[in-house]
Amino acid sequence: MELKEIKELIKLVSEAGVSEVEVERGDFKIAIKKVDGRTMLVNQTPQYIAQAPAQVMSSAPAEVAVVTETPAASSSNFITVKSPMIGTYYKSLSPDKAPFLQVGDEIKPGQVLCIVEAMKLFNEIESEISGRIIKILVENASPVEYDQPLFLVEPK
Repeated sequence: MELKEIKELIKLVSEAGVSEVEVERGDFKIAIKKVDGRTMLVNQTPQYIAQAPAQVMSSAPAEVAVVTETPAASSSNFITVKSPMIGTYYKSLSPDKAPFLQVGDEIKPGQVLCIVEAMKLFNEIESEISGRIIKILVENASPVEYDQPLFLVEPK
């Protein structure tokens, strides 16, 4: 799906008053949801990327958390979940809501880990692995770079 088509879907959700739009083309599936007045882009295409940083840059869609094993993490059996885009990291939907996760929480594939805001779009970052959160590596409302480590996870 082209960026232009995604922008048109976002505009449709904003203008038409619908709360959710889902599009599926082959193995690509995308959902755009309006939650608490915010438009969120959620990619539901499953992806698990491990050990190949060169492939990560070319094949990871922007809304899926990039999961890689770092050499340091490999020896201690931890997986680093990295930001799939540049933006602002948020640990919850809004300041008065509970965070999506905390250190020690169990996670599973498809579970929302955080939100990264990019260009006024709030992108839900979903887990692609099962495990337990060992460490949260960024502060709430802080800027993040592409491929920046967000979480350290002990896989199941």
